[in-house]
Amino acid sequence: MKQGYVIIGFWIVLLIAAGFIVKASLTEEQALNYSEIIAEPATNALPVEEGMFRLAGSAKAFLQRPNMGATSTNLEEYYKRRAFPGAPPIIPHPTEEAHSMGGNDCLQCHQNGGYVDEYKAFAPITPHTEYINCKQCHLPVNTTGVFKPNRWKKTDAPEAKQQALLGSPPIIPHSLEMRNNCLACHAGPSAPAEIRVSHPDRVNCRQCHALNDNAKNTTKIWTR
Repeated sequence: MKQGYVIIGFWIVLLIAAGFIVKASLTEEQALNYSEIIAEPATNALPVEEGMFRLAGSAKAFLQRPNMGATSTNLEEYYKRRAFPGAPPIIPHPTEEAHSMGGNDCLQCHQNGGYVDEYKAFAPITPHTEYINCKQCHLPVNTTGVFKPNRWKKTDAPEAKQQALLGSPPIIPHSLEMRNNCLACHAGPSAPAEIRVSHPDRVNCRQCHALNDNAKNTTKIWTR
């Protein structure tokens, strides 16, 4: 009888020892595979700060292009092509493939701009050349009478040339999502005359032009 208790006790001790060994082995394995997760510090920096410098190589050429005033658009036309300020502009011209997707089709004209004789105008430069599936956001207008009447009204565009102090550089009155390449909209012959910068060769725009705090929240500045 006593011998049976001894055998049972032996197996209990053996199981406990095995449990400790397995636990120690798992703990060691976890320690080897552990990688500390370091939280990124909160910052107000631009997600794509380098976007401002993407056209730096051709910045001086903007000053030398011919007919800069003759074919330039204006802010009224600029906003007419958008459902609301900040919305993707429509495609105001026919496209060769109505259902084309990606393939750099649009970037042939809109990556670096250039004069298009057919339309007697310069092609606007896109501020986000890294996105090639253009028709995911930009579409031509195919109808003017399909939708039912509604009370939709465009919100007012942010006021251009806002200044913190008299004589100080204008602040950036809009958000920078998808618009981090300043020269795409503010330089060259396709830029609206009212917001065309006089010094495109100074490509580090945020060195002088600060982002309005309200512009970090797109809705706040467009519905105030």
